[in-house]
Amino acid sequence: MKPIPSTAEILVFKMIGENVNKQWINWAYEMLLAGFETENLIQLAGELEPYNQFELQRLTDKIFKELNLKWDNEEQIYKNYACYLIGQALDGKIQNVNVLNILKDVYIGAKYEPPYRDFYALYYAQDDLRYSENQWYWPGATGENINTIIKECFIKWTTECEQDFG
Repeated sequence: MKPIPSTAEILVFKMIGENVNKQWINWAYEMLLAGFETENLIQLAGELEPYNQFELQRLTDKIFKELNLKWDNEEQIYKNYACYLIGQALDGKIQNVNVLNILKDVYIGAKYEPPYRDFYALYYAQDDLRYSENQWYWPGATGENINTIIKECFIKWTTECEQDFG
């Protein structure tokens, strides 16, 4: 049994030390629905605000150990997250601009690794084209074709996606 796709997002949150919030709780609930059942996962799924971060960080450590989820391979974690977000965008669940905004930050967080540079460039190209007819980030991108370019880039990226959470 494989973890649900949003596990990629939760692993990034864990890796960068993000506070536990409603997204984590929803993830735990969805994992339970997918057939993963541990006492700690049940506890996380039932948490209500305000969240005690010290307690919940320890709880998520236990959950990750129980489910054999690792967040120490930074390169794979970022790749899985990009795949997850792009899949959400292609399914129409998240707007492209929101995905690009997150992935430009991944580019920075991943120490400017080349695979994420396109997202950075496309984010700023699209941003410039909202206010101007000119942009200098993506050759040939215009206000008329930027969305097609983004979609093509997302589709191309999905050929690299095979999520690995172990």
